[in-house]
Amino acid sequence: MTENIDHFFLVREDMLTEAMQKTLEAKRLLENEPSTTIGDAVQKVGLSRSAFYKYRDAILPFHTMSQAKIITLSILLTDKSGTLSELLGVVAETQSNVLTINQTIPLQGRANVTLTVDTTMLSVDVKSLMQRIKEMKAVEKVELVGSGTGSANKDK
Repeated sequence: MTENIDHFFLVREDMLTEAMQKTLEAKRLLENEPSTTIGDAVQKVGLSRSAFYKYRDAILPFHTMSQAKIITLSILLTDKSGTLSELLGVVAETQSNVLTINQTIPLQGRANVTLTVDTTMLSVDVKSLMQRIKEMKAVEKVELVGSGTGSANKDK
């Protein structure tokens, strides 16, 4: 994993710029009114589309920071029948939810699997999940390649 880690700050809403506050308002509209488009939302709150796009992924209500926790793992597996199924079983045992699976074609007896996992309900910490995966006989390597929070983005 790269060492470029985002830093987060807890800031009172009244200390945010007007554009940031309006971005939050527009995001609330989009979340609460499914038929609303981004254009409609920014017009209602008096914000430009460019300002909305500038801040939409960087400013989140505090409660969303603790909701969806998404990680991406890169796993090098030996190519043998049932390995992927066993891997998914280990992930399922920890109460985490697989969002995406990408697997390369096995070359020289190895395949790379990239799993994106929602760890919101994870029953162990991420290091323990990775350790459980590493302990599988068919696993040669496990790396955490990404982590963050999930949010629903509407690009209408």
